[in-house]
Amino acid sequence: MRVELDLPVAVSLPSFSMSRRIEDWALTVLLGAMAVVPVVELLLRAWLHTGIFGAAAIVQHLGLAVGMLGGAVAARENRLLATSALTLALPPGPRTVAARFAEGTAFVVCVLLAVAGTKFVAAERLAADAAGDTLALWMVEALIPLGFAWIAWRLLARTAANASGRWVGLGSACLLAIAAWSLATLPLPAFVIGGTALAAAAVLGAPIFAVLAGAALLLFWHDGMPLASIAVDHYRTVVNPTLPAIPLFTLAGYLLAESGAPARLIEVFDALFGRLRGGAAIATVLVCTFFTSFTGASGVTVLALGGLVMPLLRANGLAERSALGLVTAAGLPGTLLMPALPLILYAIVAGIAIEDMFLGGVLPTLMMGGIIAAWGMRQQTTRRNVTAEFDWQRVRRALVAAKWEITVPLVPLLALATGLATPVESAALTALYVFFVTTVAHRDLGLTRDVPRVMTESGLIVGGILLVMGVALGLTDYLVDIEIPARLADWAGQAIGNRYVFLLALNIFLLGAGCVIEIYPAILILAPIITRVGQAFAIHPVHLGIIFLANMELGYLTPLVGLNLFFASYRFGKPVAEVFRAVLPLFVALAAGILIVTYVPWLSTGLLAMR
Repeated sequence: MRVELDLPVAVSLPSFSMSRRIEDWALTVLLGAMAVVPVVELLLRAWLHTGIFGAAAIVQHLGLAVGMLGGAVAARENRLLATSALTLALPPGPRTVAARFAEGTAFVVCVLLAVAGTKFVAAERLAADAAGDTLALWMVEALIPLGFAWIAWRLLARTAANASGRWVGLGSACLLAIAAWSLATLPLPAFVIGGTALAAAAVLGAPIFAVLAGAALLLFWHDGMPLASIAVDHYRTVVNPTLPAIPLFTLAGYLLAESGAPARLIEVFDALFGRLRGGAAIATVLVCTFFTSFTGASGVTVLALGGLVMPLLRANGLAERSALGLVTAAGLPGTLLMPALPLILYAIVAGIAIEDMFLGGVLPTLMMGGIIAAWGMRQQTTRRNVTAEFDWQRVRRALVAAKWEITVPLVPLLALATGLATPVESAALTALYVFFVTTVAHRDLGLTRDVPRVMTESGLIVGGILLVMGVALGLTDYLVDIEIPARLADWAGQAIGNRYVFLLALNIFLLGAGCVIEIYPAILILAPIITRVGQAFAIHPVHLGIIFLANMELGYLTPLVGLNLFFASYRFGKPVAEVFRAVLPLFVALAAGILIVTYVPWLSTGLLAMR
């Protein structure tokens, strides 16, 4: 699902038409292979007690390819995750200037990342030749510098509207590459100028990955540390053994969102609860939570389901403002529910078992969803289609029609609970199951008409996220090297002392961070630091993770980077300020719910203890 939000229009280049088709189909094939290989491995292991040689490594490196190609497609479509949404408030002229400056800065960063990746690959090739390694892994690792070079070209094409401008940009890139290759350290004046430009670009909406990578590059280069270390960290992060679960679950979510599943599930929940006062609100929360748990983005849920549930809410007596607030917030609990992308990402970054985070999110999700549903029930003043008896026939028809969608969550749950599949294999099973449901069982999506488009969209989103993940580790490692987490832990222990006061301070800090930082970079940058500080206060890592994600979840409703506000504004044609006023009561109620999660750790750890 493509979201424009009145962003600056991409520069149209006729030469890109062929590469566009190649990119889209290549991304479709790579994602398809990521789903097929783990399932084939699972079946071979279960039935023939054999498997595919190096299947895990194959899938991990397919993830690297998806990340780099998806990032290039995101750059092509102007869909890279941005640091700030403030430019949306600017008039068209200044907004375009700001976008060009931000994109130009990102171009410079990508050139440096390509140089760092080239140094990494060159060292890997020398090591492989010396060891007589015939697998030539460096050829796959070469996707890193090639990918960043291609992203740089896409950004240059957007920044420079004519051929002469692009030639100037390429010349500048060559000079920059020579300097990065030959200079061991970055002089202080250049460091200050680069840091100032990077900070300005961050405010003006530069891609998140470029800001994080730019900061790491400046710090590494100024201190005389090898730039290739950043590429090493990128490679190590993106080929993490559990990371392929992210694109696979995301693919399943986008296939569902683009099919007729939303309408069928709404009919199920409306048939079950619609005759009750507040039933429409309950149905809205359930279906929105379901979809957010698979897409990992409640903003996508607003766009996909908003047009379906808004008429349902209005027909059941909700005022327009109340319905707008409910639709904007209803999907938020899904970010804490299996298999939501933020849940998986936090588990990987914090070194927690994914299954533990899945269990830890169940009860907080139910509570948060109950808060939103209860508020919606209070706002609903009438009942629709009230009958003397429950309409079992309508329920049965709805359940039969939606039987495939209702069973989707059972696929990863049973695969993990029985021990038959790893998290990656369960994600692949889910993706293939949803593919079957949407293309064969219901035939909502055509194999050639719709599936490549949806898979490209999914790969685009995943590519943007994996770019952020890959470069963030370099900055995190630098902070660890200068002992920032250890110093913060020592300071917190001395200055705060009491764990309950610390938890309150942590909530205030995270809520403030959620106002200015999007959830994915927040996880990548802050989670390693907060995990270290939390250990000093003996806070269970799963409990700490749920507190973290719950606060970041609330960030979707806060000004500045509250993406749900912008998505709802775009979807329903309302000013952002009006959307925020509509969700303000829910914002306050959910903040109270977060405090309950914070001070009642059993909600996060109770199911773990029962296992």
